[in-house]
Amino acid sequence: MTQIKFGTDGWRGIIADDFTFENVRLVTQAICDYLKTKRTKDKGRRAQTKEISPSFDLRPSTFPGVVVGYDTRFLSQEFAKACTEVLVANDISVYFHEEPRPTPMVAFAIKAYQAAGAIMFTASHNPAQYNGIKFIPDYAGPATTKITSQIEGNIKKIKTANAKRRPRTSSVSQDKTENILKSPLVELIDPSEQYLDHLKSLLNFDILQRQKLKVILDPLYGAGQGVMDALFQAAGCQTESIHANKDALFGSMSPDPSYENLKQLAQEVLKKKADLGLALDGDGDRFGVVDSNGSYVFPNQVLALAAVHLLKTKRLKGAIVRSVATTHLLDKIASEYGVDLIETPVGFKHVGEMMRKKTVVLGGEESAGLSILGHIPEKDGILADLLLAEMSAYEKKPLSLLLEEIYKQYGYHVTSRMDVNCSDPKKTQFFESLKNNPPAFVGDLRVEKLDDKDGIKLYLSHQNWVLFRASGTEPLVRIYVEASSKEYLQELKNYSLKLFKLEDQFEVVR
Repeated sequence: MTQIKFGTDGWRGIIADDFTFENVRLVTQAICDYLKTKRTKDKGRRAQTKEISPSFDLRPSTFPGVVVGYDTRFLSQEFAKACTEVLVANDISVYFHEEPRPTPMVAFAIKAYQAAGAIMFTASHNPAQYNGIKFIPDYAGPATTKITSQIEGNIKKIKTANAKRRPRTSSVSQDKTENILKSPLVELIDPSEQYLDHLKSLLNFDILQRQKLKVILDPLYGAGQGVMDALFQAAGCQTESIHANKDALFGSMSPDPSYENLKQLAQEVLKKKADLGLALDGDGDRFGVVDSNGSYVFPNQVLALAAVHLLKTKRLKGAIVRSVATTHLLDKIASEYGVDLIETPVGFKHVGEMMRKKTVVLGGEESAGLSILGHIPEKDGILADLLLAEMSAYEKKPLSLLLEEIYKQYGYHVTSRMDVNCSDPKKTQFFESLKNNPPAFVGDLRVEKLDDKDGIKLYLSHQNWVLFRASGTEPLVRIYVEASSKEYLQELKNYSLKLFKLEDQFEVVR
């Protein structure tokens, strides 16, 4: 049977190959076992401290509810129902979304319904042949490695128990009611209104309603369709949408709000003379931004714009958190405003964990994920898009001009990422060689420091850097580069690729 392993943001697999109904039920049972163990420990702690939690025993079930959500992918709703059958059989009540909804809204529903967590069916920005499961714990952010390791351990225990059973039966519980959604333990929900009210508490809808921005929306056929329109219209924006119909094949492209995938959005922005073009990925937790001049605003640039807006315009107080692969322009902005800059490993689960521990104004990653102070510790593309609209309404300037002002004050920063096909044995060989024999110079740039806490990052003179990081789920090495000029950027990219001897055994895939 396929090994089920959680990556930086859940377990993903190819539909009908490893992502099957059998495996969905298996993973759900492992999550149920985790929740039951956690509840026992929590009750023990509350008994010792005489703490009473109102989130328990609010419903007919003997266990607090679990939110179940799903995106627009092939069979997502059916997989969600199979998951619900296992939850109900474990006497766990379910808050089941009536329609496909974005991951951040599903995570927010945990707080809205005082649930024990959520199970979201999505493969995010991956191609259409993939689906996946995200488990979101009760704090409404990505599951930590510690939690997913416990779930993986439960999966192994269930497999071992099943192998020993005679006759061969499964230890996975399943309620076989013909229509599981009619179970008394299942409640159909739509937290759209609560989510809107929450966003209104974070953003200035009044200024948005006064400015009446013209915005082109692009949910890339994903779970954000309809939701985006309703939220931006509530903010007083004039909206038009593209790619807003259900298509399980995502128009034959990956639902990733990248430069390549948003070219049509850029054309529509220019054609309709819109103020902004705003996009989401397949499950709505990543953002995509096009300026009024049709130019794509890269995620690192969006994070810099957001940081200045939150610290300067909105006058929020707290740290900025970024991953090791994200622009150091944030470091300069943090220093200017006298706030801490905290670096984490790659993966929003690390950013979210820091947001739960400290007061954080902005947490972000170069892979188009961010959250802000007062919001759930989960990346939210809808929030990000609305934040950019709020910024435009405040400043009454194109984002490109705002970026020029940032570069003028803090210096020019240009970034790039390349993905290189590389087998696991070659990965190991490459990283061992680079760590044991690091270069003294990259071109005329001196290597000032090597950091290996998440991949290998070479800090270079003139505030340039390059990070090599192995993908945990694919046969890839990701190369992240930040430079103080386009010339240095090209030099770093050329150097990085030469290390792989591409003509012999590697291929750049992005």
